[in-house]
Amino acid sequence: MSLTRRLAEIRTGFERAFWVANFTELFERLAYYGASAVLAIYLTEQLHFSKQLAGWMMGIFGFIVWFLPVLGGTLADRFGFRRALMFAYLVMTLGYFLFGSLSASWMHATRQAIGDKWLVFGILMIPALGPAVVKPCVAGTTARASAENVRSIGYSIYYTIVNIGGTLGPVMAWLVRKQLGWGIASVFRVSALSVFLMFLVTLLFFREPTKSGEQKVSSIVDALKNMFVVLANFRFVLFLLIFSSFWIVFWQEFVSAPLFLRGYVNPNANVDLVLSVDALAVICFQILISYLTRKIPTFPAMTLGMVVSSLGWLILVFFPMTLGLVASLIVLAIGEMTQSARYYEYVSRLAPQGQQGVYMGYAFLPVAVGYFIAGPLGGYLLHEFGDVLHRPRQMWWVITAIGLVGAVLMVIYDKVFTPGAGSGVDNV
Repeated sequence: MSLTRRLAEIRTGFERAFWVANFTELFERLAYYGASAVLAIYLTEQLHFSKQLAGWMMGIFGFIVWFLPVLGGTLADRFGFRRALMFAYLVMTLGYFLFGSLSASWMHATRQAIGDKWLVFGILMIPALGPAVVKPCVAGTTARASAENVRSIGYSIYYTIVNIGGTLGPVMAWLVRKQLGWGIASVFRVSALSVFLMFLVTLLFFREPTKSGEQKVSSIVDALKNMFVVLANFRFVLFLLIFSSFWIVFWQEFVSAPLFLRGYVNPNANVDLVLSVDALAVICFQILISYLTRKIPTFPAMTLGMVVSSLGWLILVFFPMTLGLVASLIVLAIGEMTQSARYYEYVSRLAPQGQQGVYMGYAFLPVAVGYFIAGPLGGYLLHEFGDVLHRPRQMWWVITAIGLVGAVLMVIYDKVFTPGAGSGVDNV
């Protein structure tokens, strides 16, 4: 097929809803990753929470963000993508704005009445609800508003936009906090403005995409029933739990790495700007990594990705500096790129015949469980190795060990559970 013809297919193969939804996703990710880049610092340096408490709050926040899309997709199906997106963007606007206004004078009475701990926790949970609806809406719009011959390109565009947002978000945080001198709290207000503008874009330009012949979950009750169906598959759940170790390692990027760099290396480090490295590396090198690993079978590729990402944190043991964190994040991204596409392929094949859709909804479960554990664990390790033992660099041995143990369990799992035994897996 000629390039001209392919470009013509791309130009005509997507409905307007596709472009509008993905445009809003860019700014939603910018808001999310901008806020995430400074969240740990804000909780500890501005609100003066302990590292352990900050870790617990971040762990629960991340769990909600990455687990609820399972139910969020059901809400989107029942009420329509347009309504669901508008609702999600308004919720995030409120959450980010309130979180960035905690130091405002009009919040003083509320803080005294409720107490900082529970007030901050409650407000933090508000913006966590938004991505649970946005993710399935944008992914669903990409499916419905794309012609069959360009759908794979549509998902590539979606994945690229997510990483562009992941790159620009921390840069935005750095510009607001450092260059403009507005302070960390203003990062959350800018995030609120970003998603509020996307509410307006959705209101004015988004039209509900429709495709016939789709099978939808009819209610939240059915979604909960499906949850028990999935959780009854021991082999599948065991795999997800083992693979959660990758995300325990990965999420230290936002949990302990910022506090490690600012607390024990350089208190003035622009850690938010540094955190843009991961997503930028994915944008630049995903195609190359996919090409270099194309001949590695699916399961070994996933295991290799876990090993690579885990070893990346050891750089901070020997080079505890800003450039060391940059190098660690690049290696972390290489591991992520090695396993990410293979992981979703494996999950789709692991599902019993006819249940791929339900099972793919739980592909985010390791991400959620990993964040839930990574938050408290990161806070604990920072306190024990940094504040108590005064050897903060040694904490990265523990993080690396968790990832390597996960890789060993992956190998054992692969040996014990023969692919294809009543699971829909064939020569994976």
